[in-house]
Amino acid sequence: MKILFISDVYFPRVNGVSTSIETFHRNLRLLGHIVHVIAPDYATPSPDETDIMRVPARRIPFDPEDRLMSFKWAMNQQTKIRSENYDLIHVQTPFVAHYLGVKLSRMLGIPCVETYHTFFEEYLHHYVPLVPKGVTRFIATRFSRHQGNNLDGMVVPSEPMRKILTGYGITTPTKVIPTGIEPASFVLGDRAAFRVKHGIPQDRPVMLFVGRVAHEKNIGFLLKVVDRIRHEIPNILFIIAGEGPASKNLEHEVEDLRISENVLFIGYLDRPGELNNCYRAADVFVFSSRTETQGLVLLEAMAQGVPVVAIAELGTRDVLREGLGVWIAQEELTDFSGKVVKLLGDKQGRQALGESGREYASKWSAQKQAKRMLNFYEGILTFPQNRASPVMNARLG
Repeated sequence: MKILFISDVYFPRVNGVSTSIETFHRNLRLLGHIVHVIAPDYATPSPDETDIMRVPARRIPFDPEDRLMSFKWAMNQQTKIRSENYDLIHVQTPFVAHYLGVKLSRMLGIPCVETYHTFFEEYLHHYVPLVPKGVTRFIATRFSRHQGNNLDGMVVPSEPMRKILTGYGITTPTKVIPTGIEPASFVLGDRAAFRVKHGIPQDRPVMLFVGRVAHEKNIGFLLKVVDRIRHEIPNILFIIAGEGPASKNLEHEVEDLRISENVLFIGYLDRPGELNNCYRAADVFVFSSRTETQGLVLLEAMAQGVPVVAIAELGTRDVLREGLGVWIAQEELTDFSGKVVKLLGDKQGRQALGESGREYASKWSAQKQAKRMLNFYEGILTFPQNRASPVMNARLG
């Protein structure tokens, strides 16, 4: 099969969508299929540009990390794109990539599917907070329904997200296929080396968050958890690994809470080596996002044998199982901080929880998910005319 991925984000831009694209890209190729990618040109190529078409793109003033691809330039490549004889287009994001993917699919007479990676209802609420939540929900619903019902199929990373899209009125055949974990994520990192590099004493208790430092990640709540915990464990250290638009606000919040000695921002880390070292350096991984469609970093932490304390909302409800690598907490300071303190005080308990998480994470194989994606593609290619029918939904569900 020959597949064309189209996305508004990709490496070297680091986030969960880029990771998901690359994971499926690599594993579909390992299964013997051809996968090409159309993505923005960041003027800094990623290490492997094999089979990638970079589209000229301009900076977005209010979002300096991302780029806006040139739709016109991409459409001018239609002769080249047509010559590739793709079987299917898989769009990964809902901006220029969506409209480009739908346009090309109609021109080429091939199906177009899309992965719904981001819960835009909550995303919009965080980025336009002055607009009432009911209004942003209405916008997100209309936007998602309009786009979703123009596709031949949709992929979502979790069952709760699928139910939300059904509630929006999306009738397109939809399949739950999470992003899998690569074998490299299970290669144990070097805890001691990471701590030495960053000047962290080997016996200092460490909490860790890995991910985009964005408003919807609810990292501010974790800072309040640190503030609560430091009264019981004065030398607690909270590492935030990632970058994003909320960084400055969080740095100010750290100063306001007077916890500068307890928080370390270290930016993005290379996968898998340095990131694995970072995971292993932690005693507890913490996570409080309410908007995740999956929460891949939870499985990555478990793959490194690091116990997790997290809330279970939206997509993370599909991932987290109490006692299998995680203690599920409420988004409430006493409950959340109490679980972290209890784990930090119980070395054997941390080890046992970490071992169970490592075994649990091993079941989320990247190649297994790639095979499920292929089955979905084959169903779409076999019955493209039945896109919105109940029979097709039953076949693909």
